Amino acid sequence: MKNIENIKLRENSTIKEALEIIDKGSMQIALVVDKDDKLIGTLTDGDIRRGLLKGFDLNSSIEDIIFKKPTIATISDTKEDILKLALSKKLHQIPIIDENNRLVGIKEIDELIKPKNKTNKVVLMVGGLGTRLRPLTETTPKPMLKVGNKPILQTIVEKFAEYGYTNIIMCVNYKSHIIQDYFGDGSDFGVKIEYVLEDQRMGTAGALSLLTQKPIEPFFVMNGDLLTNVNFEHLHNYHIATNSIGTMCVREYDFQVPYGVVNIKDSKIVSIEEKPIHKFFVSAGIYILSPKVLDYIPQNQFYDMPTLFETIIRLNENTLSFPLREYWLDIGRIEEYEKANKEYSEIFEL
Repeated sequence: MKNIENIKLRENSTIKEALEIIDKGSMQIALVVDKDDKLIGTLTDGDIRRGLLKGFDLNSSIEDIIFKKPTIATISDTKEDILKLALSKKLHQIPIIDENNRLVGIKEIDELIKPKNKTNKVVLMVGGLGTRLRPLTETTPKPMLKVGNKPILQTIVEKFAEYGYTNIIMCVNYKSHIIQDYFGDGSDFGVKIEYVLEDQRMGTAGALSLLTQKPIEPFFVMNGDLLTNVNFEHLHNYHIATNSIGTMCVREYDFQVPYGVVNIKDSKIVSIEEKPIHKFFVSAGIYILSPKVLDYIPQNQFYDMPTLFETIIRLNENTLSFPLREYWLDIGRIEEYEKANKEYSEIFEL
């Protein structure tokens, strides 16, 4: 049974404190207790992200986002009882309490039933022309530009491998031989790599129609020009726990209007807002999809990911957002490439 002292919180803790506990620990959960160590509830990465989508910020109390009816087991339950309970509820860990309802530990289920390496496929879209990064991309495909003395694409592959996702598919086009010569079959990087060649531009979703073997379980899709330290396992667990068919990582984007905005109703000025800030969520270019979505992708034609999501939304399929709070940078322009090189060591070489 895992020690739980470093993952305990009080009800008046902040979301920021909860994040620190979840991020630093290996159990992907925080346990909320009262002064007598009695379990109040649990808090996961998914609970926090849903709270952020509702408007809470890092300084908000966790009180309103605690899951107060967690599945628990007692110290008298056998390992078989706990495993059966966890599997029936699709849980990764279960808090353990004593006869006085005091928290005494937590049982992790993944270590018992799952291998370290996961079988889910990772599809990386690496065929872009990188037009906005010329002249850097005149001889080198954008994902192979070096940030932190290694190609952007290598960092992506290594981050997925860090979480056990080692089955990689690269959808290539522009100067594909450079990518294939560098990575080979992936064995030098601890992964297995297959390549899908786009003879024509297919889009971020259309390229999925070219897969020779269709995934039979949820799979990742990610643009090959991104740097992020998102926990891919959290994303995977969130997708499964919410029974989503398509989960899109989103990033908050703030836009400040550079003028005073005049609000008018029937020609009458009702208010004036001086340089208001508008907040939006934008696609972060990282997705996890269930195999069913492949049925909605047409063959041999350009089809991008926003169009795919519009389709499955229109069909009332369960599509969800996963707000990114971790480091994320889309390297699409020279200034972003320079920014990535300045920040890389601080983010990825700790």
